[in-house]
Amino acid sequence: MSTLKETLAQATKDAMKARAKERLATLRLINAEIKRVEVDERIELDDARILALLDKMTKQRRDSITQFEKAGRAELAAVEQAEIDVIQEFLPEQLSEDEIAEIVAAAVKDTGASSMADMGKVMALVKPQVQGRADMGVISKLVKAQLG
Repeated sequence: MSTLKETLAQATKDAMKARAKERLATLRLINAEIKRVEVDERIELDDARILALLDKMTKQRRDSITQFEKAGRAELAAVEQAEIDVIQEFLPEQLSEDEIAEIVAAAVKDTGASSMADMGKVMALVKPQVQGRADMGVISKLVKAQLG
């Protein structure tokens, strides 16, 4: 069992003992999603794959917040934000914009990228370095700015 999975299991137990309903609900969502992927693909997820899954869940909730705010549903946006806060506890510390820019610049240099046609090569090099530590939308914008 991966260490991240063990950490999530322990956090779930702690939330049950503390009777923290909202936190427990979010942790159960995370565990259910991990289990769903493991059953569907008949594999046991490693920490890198779990981080990617948590990153995806965070992105989905950010998209939901945007939609709820447009619809004037602040209470639903607050619920989504609370879920993001719990999910982010299990993600590595987020990179600063300067750190992201350095990683992107190094990837552009390493791949010899010179045009937008090379964006895939750059993203392939950057993604494993920033997985779970930065929003891929921000990365994409920075790569486009450097190549554009």
